[in-house]
Amino acid sequence: MKSLLLVALLVPAVASAQGHPIDGTWKIDVASAKFPEKPEQILLKDGRYSCSTCVPPYDVKSDGTDQAVAGSKYRDTVAVKIVDQHTVQFSSKKDGKVVSEGTTTVSADGEMMTEAFKSYPPAGQPVTGKVTSQRVAKGPAGSHAVSGSWRATKAADFSDSGLTVTFKSTPDGLTMTAPTGESYDAKFDGKDYPIKGDRGGSMVSLKKVDARTVEETTKRDGKVVGVARIAVAPDGTTLNFAYDDKERGTTMTYQAKKQ
Repeated sequence: MKSLLLVALLVPAVASAQGHPIDGTWKIDVASAKFPEKPEQILLKDGRYSCSTCVPPYDVKSDGTDQAVAGSKYRDTVAVKIVDQHTVQFSSKKDGKVVSEGTTTVSADGEMMTEAFKSYPPAGQPVTGKVTSQRVAKGPAGSHAVSGSWRATKAADFSDSGLTVTFKSTPDGLTMTAPTGESYDAKFDGKDYPIKGDRGGSMVSLKKVDARTVEETTKRDGKVVGVARIAVAPDGTTLNFAYDDKERGTTMTYQAKKQ
């Protein structure tokens, strides 16, 4: 679920040219985030950990060693280590380098799960945070407490590096920079432009909807992975953001405040 959250929070927003109200630095208000209703499916049992709803899904040994995973440009190994009956540690690597690590803890009553994580962008500041989820369904008999269906409900303790972005209009588009090292210089011509600093090689195309609203389409390997609709409120201090995750079939919304 942290991945889902990170995917939504770090997708760059966009602006129109020459003094559009979105120009400047914005900080996401994590308390305003409304998470997808679709739950995540996890199973930790008999020495294996699987996430059938992850993108891409994976199934690995839970012995703490690096296990190969396929289909992702963001990691090629995952290590899962059981600490106790309610706690599991995770580590993901790409080309031998750690790209994310964290600890998942289930409450004593088994109804809440908290994921504390730290991710390492290739060219920027690390991002830390916590995501709390509520149990939707229990796992099978004999499985670890993290097993079952979970729906994210709250984000907290996110570092500013994962919450802020800065935009600057250009005559025919805009530039975006973020503390994570991601940036782009894109035009409003419908063409794809690279998101520099993105480990997955994502591309972005921009479309003006109206004077305060822009649609952003993100692609990877030529496939649309997400569509964001970004609208600046009339007072110019609030950014309303809705992200349609095409890979997961979910939608997430949140607000950002102008700094």
